[in-house]
Amino acid sequence: MLAAAAPLRAAPESRLPTVAVTKDSNCECCEAWVAHLRATGFPVEITTGPVAPLKAKLGVPRELASCHTAQVAGYVVEGHVPADTIVRLLAEKPAAVGLAVPGMPVGSPGMEVPGTEPDTYDVVLFGPTGQRTFARYRGATLL
Repeated sequence: MLAAAAPLRAAPESRLPTVAVTKDSNCECCEAWVAHLRATGFPVEITTGPVAPLKAKLGVPRELASCHTAQVAGYVVEGHVPADTIVRLLAEKPAAVGLAVPGMPVGSPGMEVPGTEPDTYDVVLFGPTGQRTFARYRGATLL
């Protein structure tokens, strides 16, 4: 009979930083995105309230706006960005303001719709030098 393995625990230096999420109090997809982040190991703090003034203050371009705005380790994360791409951002540390998934693509984390074909969408890296595609997904699958 095999003994049950002890759960793996991350070393303190490899812990993921806290993600501070600002969202509208009535948004359910934001809650689903937060659950996605927590399942990956991110601690999350949630604030509800007006999001538009925060987006403007943090420099989120209007064309990249979504339903919630988050901050993590000095970066902005706008919308339904997959957690693994946030981990990549934190590992690579590019000179940028942050990442965004514009709009609310079907199949992105928090926007899963059973029985519906997922959208293909870009995760955009944005900052003072412009914008570029940082990752591309079809639903939850990295392309």
